[in-house]
Amino acid sequence: MKTNIEATTPLKKVHFISLGCPKNLVDSEIMAGTLIKDGYQVVAEAEEADTVIVNTCGFIEESKKESIQRIFDMSALKEEGKIKKVVVAGCLTQRYKSDLVDSLPEADLFVGSGEFQNIGQILKSHDEGNKTKTFFNLPTYLQEETTPRVNSQPRHRAYLKISEGCMKRCAFCAIPLIRGNLQSRTIQNVVNEAKLLVAGGVKELIIISHDFTDYGFDLTRKNAEAKESPLELLKALNEVDGAEWIRLLYLYPDGITDEMIDLIKNSKKLVKYFDMPLQHISNEVLKTMNRKMTRAEIEEALHKIRTNIPEAVIRTQFIVGFPGETEEQFEELLAFIAEQKFDRVGCFQYSPEESTPGGKMPNQIDEATKQRRFEAVMEVQQNISRDKHRAFIGRTVEVLVEGYSEETDLLLQGRTSQQAPEIDGIVLINDGQAQVGDLVKVRITDSMEYDLIGEIVV
Repeated sequence: MKTNIEATTPLKKVHFISLGCPKNLVDSEIMAGTLIKDGYQVVAEAEEADTVIVNTCGFIEESKKESIQRIFDMSALKEEGKIKKVVVAGCLTQRYKSDLVDSLPEADLFVGSGEFQNIGQILKSHDEGNKTKTFFNLPTYLQEETTPRVNSQPRHRAYLKISEGCMKRCAFCAIPLIRGNLQSRTIQNVVNEAKLLVAGGVKELIIISHDFTDYGFDLTRKNAEAKESPLELLKALNEVDGAEWIRLLYLYPDGITDEMIDLIKNSKKLVKYFDMPLQHISNEVLKTMNRKMTRAEIEEALHKIRTNIPEAVIRTQFIVGFPGETEEQFEELLAFIAEQKFDRVGCFQYSPEESTPGGKMPNQIDEATKQRRFEAVMEVQQNISRDKHRAFIGRTVEVLVEGYSEETDLLLQGRTSQQAPEIDGIVLINDGQAQVGDLVKVRITDSMEYDLIGEIVV
């Protein structure tokens, strides 16, 4: 008996390296979804791929160095014959364009942040012999709920990007140069995507943008009848059935209103978690940074949150070593951190970025001083964090189970609503059984500087 077997063409394989912030990760997820729709297979290891796409970050010097190193690493694999093609995409590409192309001849394609959505067409054209290496455009792409996307996070959580670009002009930041001005998606567009994610098993929606509190300003400026605003978006998302936790990231304090605080206070879904990048507290430094708030206004915003939602977690970030920052101004910042006892603090050493006002300022601070100030901030915050975590011992908290511990498969790990994934600590579970994505009650039995330890209780 003779059997006819139809020959099939194996799927072309692509691997992603996504660097930088969650907003960049969503772009990688869109590229992955687009390529799968076009007949590609996304693989977990670079050595398994025909094409590797490095989605770069160009925000600060350290991120740029990491991006360049990963491109070199993938180019070395290409030279060894293990992969066929290296694609450089993302913020670094958009920011430096031809300079990057000239300095990285080993890369095959360069795709900016205004063209990544066309990655399928770009790869197909290159495979067919098109010699064009560069694909740049204004960063004006704004996704729709119908945009192909593959969630790269565990099934129970996903990032939901509500806007692109930024309308602020902080003196230290290159984001407007890379991502352009603020562009907001409509509320209906965002809510439709949220419903799709929840239908796929997502329990935690993590709302991301460059500044949540500016959401919708561009739409209402064009059309006075537009309903888009941070408050109205929160109200709409709060009505999405199936979402257990809705977490907001990147809230600038000047846009946190009484109505927003009240809505978060009374919602079972909106996590009592305020991620507010303050950057500094000295009025002089804030002015030099082109931040539009004073110390008094920042303190008022913090007071409102804590008065209305005493259990609220406040996470913030500070920059040390900004040009002209005096020792007295730094000591003011240090004392402010000790006084406020924030739940979470991130600290960055200022990185002078070309084409930004800060990069051109006089009185740049030397690296040794930046390092000393960074270490002083982190020492103060570590003590605060240790004390705050000790206060959890004996309490029972709700935990979203993430899977086995990264340290050992003898322990489970998860997060409380007070812990954002990949930037905050975790809860290690040393007793009890649960599945990934389960919400369980955990009694805290011990603590560390950033993590908690506990056991599942029925």
